[in-house]
Amino acid sequence: MGSKNKLKRFRENETFDNVIQPTREEVIGGFQHKGKWQAFFGNENPIVLELGCGKGEYTIALAEKNPDKNFIGIDIKGARFWRGAKTAIENNMKNVAFIRTQIELIDFIFAEKEVSDIWITFPDPQIKYKRTKHRLTNSDFLKKYHHILKPEGTINLKTDSEFMHGYTLGLLHGEGHEILHANHDVYKDHYSPEEVTGTQTFYEKQYLEQGKPITYVKFRVKY
Repeated sequence: MGSKNKLKRFRENETFDNVIQPTREEVIGGFQHKGKWQAFFGNENPIVLELGCGKGEYTIALAEKNPDKNFIGIDIKGARFWRGAKTAIENNMKNVAFIRTQIELIDFIFAEKEVSDIWITFPDPQIKYKRTKHRLTNSDFLKKYHHILKPEGTINLKTDSEFMHGYTLGLLHGEGHEILHANHDVYKDHYSPEEVTGTQTFYEKQYLEQGKPITYVKFRVKY
């Protein structure tokens, strides 16, 4: 994507009422929507997050299929989720929002037990050992998710990375969390949930064309 195109998208994001782009200081210093997300959406419906949402394809697809829930896509790259934000506005989808921020700040953005479910779709697996702290399913992130999730809230990890899938399963078993569903190839398993197989992101389609299996884990964090 050219720099001019990125700048155009950044400027357009600033005009979207479904895009929030706080500074780090605003988030840490007392984020205005923390604990008030249902007021932001104007209803009392459950809040569902997509972390590292990219172009927002999953956020949009889930929001279309679940109008009785509110969906928030989070990514640090605003030029990516511009597409999702624009689609939501064009289709008058009032149950969609996007936040441009770092995922490690998530517990400053949402209050305790404010979120119903979390989706992590095709994250960077951060394979090198020194990058462990950046894996979105490491212990530190799981504790943050546990804090903002309701007691029965679930986390969904969908990835083409066998490494990320195996790392997450090993950690969940080791720490005693509750695994609700685990699958090494969702498109070959007749029991895969429709919300997993019914939506494919741009990158997922590329992975499938390359013959890569898509893995999935659904779990609850228990502390």
